[in-house]
Amino acid sequence: MTSSMMFNIATFSYLVSMLIFFAFLATRVKGVGLAGSLVSYFGFIVHTAAIILRWKESYDIGHGHAPLSNLYESVTFFAWTIILIFGIIDLKYKYRVVGAFVVPFALFGMAWAQLGLSSGIEPLVPALQSNWLLYHVITCFLGYAAFAVACGLSIMYLIKAGQEGAAGTAQAGGIISMFPSIKILDDLNYKAIMIGFPLLTLGIITGAAWANYAWGTYWSWDPKETWSLIVWFIYAAFLHARITRGWVGKRAAILSIVGFAATIFCYLGVNLVLSGLHSYGGR
Repeated sequence: MTSSMMFNIATFSYLVSMLIFFAFLATRVKGVGLAGSLVSYFGFIVHTAAIILRWKESYDIGHGHAPLSNLYESVTFFAWTIILIFGIIDLKYKYRVVGAFVVPFALFGMAWAQLGLSSGIEPLVPALQSNWLLYHVITCFLGYAAFAVACGLSIMYLIKAGQEGAAGTAQAGGIISMFPSIKILDDLNYKAIMIGFPLLTLGIITGAAWANYAWGTYWSWDPKETWSLIVWFIYAAFLHARITRGWVGKRAAILSIVGFAATIFCYLGVNLVLSGLHSYGGR
């Protein structure tokens, strides 16, 4: 079995998991929610095996590098990190309904990679021939994944807060009643960003070290570098406002969603739209 086939199985697993989570929203049966989590875990295991196998395939054809070098590989790895962070939160807090708002991010990424991107294993360009590649990409994408989870939680918060506001002080019924309380959603959003922010910081630091190795300068105001700094400032502002000014609730949720939108543009928009030292990432 090839890594591409295993990536397809993982993608299908995430599709099934998402549909089960949607069914959980409709039925409100706890066993259905557990099934959604278990299917996502199965997909994660297959996904992990696919990444390892693709790494081996790279060595088998003589390239010998981690599967993090082009857009296809980075998107599949991003999806993997999203399920990883989701799984950690799911196992710890067991709010299964969160899967309906987070697993789709991983599914869309995997579906795009499998259907729209070239899956060929290519030799590394000179700028990528460094161990800093591994450190930089892993820390950045773990941070991005935490921000994706925070975005999903923020969407849930805004939906629940809006429904409760429309209903007055009474708790919202129906599907919304399955959501954790807005206080818990707000707290989980904050915790997810507290995970992602130091990882993003490490990603920027390792990226600077990598840039110095590859191009002889730590910072060159390349579009990717500029946007990564913008994303860093957005989440730094979130944490500063939260800690010093007590920002909670809708303002925090909106800023979290804005931060993730900036993150996606930093990751994809810069590579696909703008030209710069990171243009190889758009292949």
